[in-house]
Order: sequence, then structure tokens, then C-alpha cells
Amino acid sequence: MLRRDFLGGLAVTFLSQYVWGLPVPKNCGELLAKAALAQLGVTTSYDPSYVRIPYPNGDVPRQTGVCADVVVRAARDGLGLDLQQLVHEDMVRHFSAYPSMGAKRPDANIDHRRVLNLEVFWMRAGARLWEPSKPTAGDGFPAPIQVGDLLTWMLDARLPHVGVVVARDAATTRILHNVGRGVEENDLVVFHPHRAHGHYRWPAT
Repeated sequence: MLRRDFLGGLAVTFLSQYVWGLPVPKNCGELLAKAALAQLGVTTSYDPSYVRIPYPNGDVPRQTGVCADVVVRAARDGLGLDLQQLVHEDMVRHFSAYPSMGAKRPDANIDHRRVLNLEVFWMRAGARLWEPSKPTAGDGFPAPIQVGDLLTWMLDARLPHVGVVVARDAATTRILHNVGRGVEENDLVVFHPHRAHGHYRWPAT
């Protein structure tokens, strides 16, 4: 085994124990989806501006935010897990594992609100189920997809985006997200023109 693989495995094991050591209900996917759906009609606008917020459990006003805020709020409301604190603490320890995006140090005001950072955190936590090996249509995620799963895209092949699966049956998969008009619910098929980027199930029970 290569040294870097061994050390990487240790990092994932430690992070999984750190996160999973918190009490997580077995129906966490359903709770995450329910908490996401509760944002409909509450978050009615989109604002990507940098804002200084409290730490931990900081948030911008609930009536606005970005796509990542949908997931952050659902995790807090439905599961009692604070992605702001979890991402920040892991970035403090392992900053080089995350995309820099021009930052020289962790910033608890914004890091958890960036999809690329969330993807790295979920990957390090052992939550990644799939990533494409080649460009894949935005509704081309392989099965199985479950309620509460987190899907990511590159909109127009360049803009990171995340949504929560809130309903799933043989006919359709429904996604809750904020793509610029506030929190809304759409069929997965509307993402077809874009690129699927990742599939995560967090937290694991």
C-alpha cells in the first residue's frame, strides 16, 4: 500500500468517526428531505454575496441564500448537524485537501457555502457514492438514488450546484434546490442539459 493511500485512509476513518460519533437517526435521509422541503416559500431569493456570519450555527437571512444553504439548513434543522462547523474544522486540519479558490486560509463565513468544498468534505467523510468518469447528462445519475441523497452538477458545464433528493419513485426523482429564484422543487430531468458531477449520501448511519 502506498503511503499516501494509507494516510488518506486514516484521514477518512478519523473524519467518519468524528462525524458519525454524533447521534444520527436511521431515517436521516427522510429527515433531511423533510427539512429541505420546509424551506419552500421561506427562501424566496438568491444572493451569493459574501456575508460575515456567526460561528458556529451561523446563517444569512433565511429568505435568501445560495444552493449550498439549502443543504446546510436542512442538516441543521433535520439532523442537528452543523456543516459550517464540520467543514471549517476539517479545513483547519487539512486545508490543502480542499480547492483553494483563491483563499489562503479557512474562512468559516463562506467555506461551507461553496459546493466544491462540500463535495470534498463528503468525499473525505466516505459519503461519495458516484462521480462521473466522463461528461454525463445532468439527469444521468446511476441508480440507486434515495430520498435525502445529495446530487451535484456543473451548470452550463462550469457552475457548481447542489440539490437534495426529496421524492423518488419509478417515474420521477424530485430535487429541492435554489438555482436563483429561491428554494424550488423540480424533476431531475430538468437538469438534463447540464453535467452530473457527484452523488453523496450523508450522513451514513
